[in-house]
Amino acid sequence: MADPDARPALPSGIVAFVKRDCPTCVLIAPVLEQLGGKLDLTVYTQDDIDFPKGVDRVDDTSLEMSWHHEIEAVPTLLRVENGRESARVLGWHRADWEGITGVNGLGKKLPDSRPGCGSLSVDPTRVPELRVRFSRGKLRSRRVEIAALEDPIEAIYDRGWSDGLPVVPPTEDRALAMLEGTSRSADEVVAVVPPDLVECTVEKIAINAVMAGCKPEYLPVVIAAVEAACTDEFNIHGVIATTMGVGPVVIVNGPIRRAIGMNTGINALGQGNRPNSTIGRALQLVIRNVGGGRPGEVDRATFGNPGKLGFCFAEDEETSPWTPLSTDLGMEAGQNTVTLFAGEGPRNIVDQLSREPESLARTLAVNLRSLHHPKLVMAFDCLLVVSPEHARVFAEAGWSKRHLVEHLEEYLQISGEELVRGAGGIAEGLPESVRNATLPKFRPGGILVACCGGSAGLFSVMIGGWLTGATGSQPVIQEVRR
Repeated sequence: MADPDARPALPSGIVAFVKRDCPTCVLIAPVLEQLGGKLDLTVYTQDDIDFPKGVDRVDDTSLEMSWHHEIEAVPTLLRVENGRESARVLGWHRADWEGITGVNGLGKKLPDSRPGCGSLSVDPTRVPELRVRFSRGKLRSRRVEIAALEDPIEAIYDRGWSDGLPVVPPTEDRALAMLEGTSRSADEVVAVVPPDLVECTVEKIAINAVMAGCKPEYLPVVIAAVEAACTDEFNIHGVIATTMGVGPVVIVNGPIRRAIGMNTGINALGQGNRPNSTIGRALQLVIRNVGGGRPGEVDRATFGNPGKLGFCFAEDEETSPWTPLSTDLGMEAGQNTVTLFAGEGPRNIVDQLSREPESLARTLAVNLRSLHHPKLVMAFDCLLVVSPEHARVFAEAGWSKRHLVEHLEEYLQISGEELVRGAGGIAEGLPESVRNATLPKFRPGGILVACCGGSAGLFSVMIGGWLTGATGSQPVIQEVRR
């Protein structure tokens, strides 16, 4: 049985694609007749099997050949050798036509050049139907038939595929369009998704990206996020199953942030920007729909947090005075990356008066100490998101990011007397054995720093992490592959 995606072969010689409803094609019809008497010429006609006269024509009103050979405009002239295209000219350009055919004196009475018209195979009103028709067999997923009187969005709710908000119905044409966003094969297995340990292909990710509202150009970022989430280091199974209200936080670095239009400024952690809002959501839908991580089942969070719908933002590398988070984690500057951090919802840190770095660092430290509980130390990482105005205080004083982190680590050395159970009249705390020790709030490397946000506002944000170590979750960075 033939591969349904195999590209139909072109005949060797000179091949032309035309349509009657194109003034330039009508103009050069005599040139095609001239070539037909000298060369092996095949003319594919898109809209009228009787056009052009005087040459052997092949009916391409189905647009199958035009679609598979990516004809963008008509007329298009190809030279084909041993079944392979070796040269292409779009529109009418006498010198180029003579060069590709080896025939001089073509169309002497015609203008030297004329632009062509759009091919019917790229007509926006026809592309979705053509994509589905000529990609039969590319999608391997099971088709679910929706009854004529059934609302697709309600049907998705009823089948348990939604995160609680309406999703975009993943029709075949939408899934195929989403796959155009990556060069990776639709059937490539990207990861084994916990908790059900199901193999997840690029196609499955694309379907969930459609449901989340992504555009095709976001797909490589979503794929990278899935790859990072399904590592042993990130431990998405544990992140889902914990009773703590944490979920994957996706931080994007590299030129792709700007290329897909991510918001790094005002309201960077909030709503209103499509890639910020949908990339993290797509990841969560993959975990739910492919991996089986549904609330009330494996997902046992006591409260959860709104970020579990999808929490994704990009670092503002252009205005930050510091190196981006991606290079802190070992990647080269300029690489497109996603970093996953198992985090709770963001909490504001307010300091509108500090103009000296030491004072501001102490403000950050006293707030960071409160994460989860002031008496719990070395168990949780933290992601600190510094606003432009706070970053400027440090930059003007010559503080690097490393310098800031060193000061935070210094200010977060805590006496065991404050941490033991019962201290301060609070039962929560550490065993009596640590009373004479001094312990850091965070493990070495446990404070991650990124920069983004609006240019006005003397605030920063802290995002508390989940349990670290072998039984918890480590931040994971993954390169974005197109």
